[in-house]
Order: sequence, then C-alpha cells, then structure tokens
Amino acid sequence: MRRGLSALALSAVLLSANAWAVQPDEMLSDPAMEARARAISKDLRCLVCQNQSIDDSDAPLARDLRLLLRERLVKGDTDTQAVAFLTDRYGDYVLLRPPVKPATYLLWFGPFALLLGGGLVLVLKGRRRAEAVAPPLSAEEKAQLAVLMREDDEGKGPA
Repeated sequence: MRRGLSALALSAVLLSANAWAVQPDEMLSDPAMEARARAISKDLRCLVCQNQSIDDSDAPLARDLRLLLRERLVKGDTDTQAVAFLTDRYGDYVLLRPPVKPATYLLWFGPFALLLGGGLVLVLKGRRRAEAVAPPLSAEEKAQLAVLMREDDEGKGPA
C-alpha cells in the first residue's frame, strides 16, 4: 500500500513537471497580462524540443522566448503583434498550428496525399493480382494431371 502511494505520488510529480516550466521570476505582476502570455505561449513551439510549447518546455531557449514574449506584451503589443514579432524572427516553425499557405501546403496536405497515393497503389496491386490468376485447366491438362496423380498414388501404395 505504501509503495503504491509512493509510486502514485512520484508519477504525479513527474507528469506535472511540465507545469513548472514557467519560473516565478518570469511571471508578470499583472495577472491578466500573465494569462495572456500563458495563452499565447501555449501555441508557440519550442525550437529545441519536439512538438512541445514554450509554455511546457524547460529548454533555455524556450525560457528566452517566454521572456521575449512577455517583454513584447509589456511594451504594449497586442497578441497578434507579439506572435507576428516571433514569427518574423523564427518563421512559421515557431507556431504549433502553422497557417495554411503555399509554403505549408506540404505540411497540411502531405499526409492526405500520401494516404491517397498509398490507397491508389493498393488498388492497382489488387487489380494486377486479380488479373494474374491462372486460367482454368483445359480438358487435356486435367487428363494429364489425373494420369500423373494416379502414377504417384501407385508409386506410394503399400509394399
């Protein structure tokens, strides 16, 4: 029982480790502004970690981005301006949900194209396999097969 509770407590601590990424010294004194910063930073990708927001990441670069974002908000940027500033600096890669535009078509539509192409290949292979089925035996072939099978049975018969 005691081990189970310890394991559960350890699991809870490890799973909530990402919630501690934002350090108290980074937080803004204005709760509304801090809430805005947290909301924006949840949609910004950590450039070091894979598919993790800067709000969740412990990487030093994520911390720098969080501080930069808060600095922009304190200077009076709107949410859109702050995100645009970071996007201009780091490209659309910094967005966890990049916009749909020609440069990101492959990202948005590539998986569907790959799925469609794979399905097309499977359909074509299925058609070829159906065409490759051997034609039925002719009467002459059936007679030859019967003779061969009879000879084989006679060879294996009881000694």
